[in-house]
Amino acid sequence: MKYEIKIKEGLGDIRFGMPVEEVVGIMGEAEEVETMDNAVDETTTILHYDDGMLSLFFEGDNPTLQCIDISDEESTLFGENIFDFGEKEIVQLMVKNKYFEQDADEENWGERRISFGEGNIDFYLDDDELLAIVYGK
Repeated sequence: MKYEIKIKEGLGDIRFGMPVEEVVGIMGEAEEVETMDNAVDETTTILHYDDGMLSLFFEGDNPTLQCIDISDEESTLFGENIFDFGEKEIVQLMVKNKYFEQDADEENWGERRISFGEGNIDFYLDDDELLAIVYGK
């Protein structure tokens, strides 16, 4: 499935701040639902779709969409097939779209993370191959 990533907004017709029921109304039932307790005595509900290619994170007393983790290779960002890009092209695309504040780090598990704080978005790469994008509102 082709998804349109919208920084600080959502994914396609799904918007950050939507409740679980509304997202399920758009996406259908998740293939897997996971519940975790976090350090602030809140529960995080995670809906997994497309065999793990898309995970939606809901938090709060009345859980709303807060974060998206996507690794679907057909996804687009600013009209570009982002999973065809390496680090240099990702940085160029983000700068072209006025996201300048960036940080890069090597994660303990070996992936390289490129973060754009003003967009609240992280790109995870391995050997210059984009593996996943995690972003929130």
